Amino acid sequence: MASGIEVADVCITTFHQLKLGKKFKYIVFTLNDDLSEIVVEKTSDASNYETFVEDLPKDQCRWAVYDFEFEKEDGKRNKLCFVSWAPDDAKIKDKMLFASSREAFKQKLDGIAFEVQATDCSEISHEIVLVKALTSTH
Repeated sequence: MASGIEVADVCITTFHQLKLGKKFKYIVFTLNDDLSEIVVEKTSDASNYETFVEDLPKDQCRWAVYDFEFEKEDGKRNKLCFVSWAPDDAKIKDKMLFASSREAFKQKLDGIAFEVQATDCSEISHEIVLVKALTSTH
């Protein structure tokens, strides 16, 4: 990766469990303690979108993948959403590390339909993510 940060194998394995096995509803990723590797912080099968939003810390950066379910005129759909979470209260160094690693990390997660970048909860409200899901071309 451009930032020199590696992606732990468990990140890809866990992503495939969500994508193919529908084992989880979402995964939250973070950096390990020495900031050298992206790791899985949490997985959940909670289907309530607000539970997912509450799992994002208010003062620390994270990445997440959420299996977003929504209705279209022809029935229910699911799309994988990559969330880049960089709250205003996060440390500047963390924001820079997360931003510089985001694109390379996202490219390792094959099958992401759309992305949401957010700095506060209003930017990842269910309504905003729904609009992105409905207008994404994947």
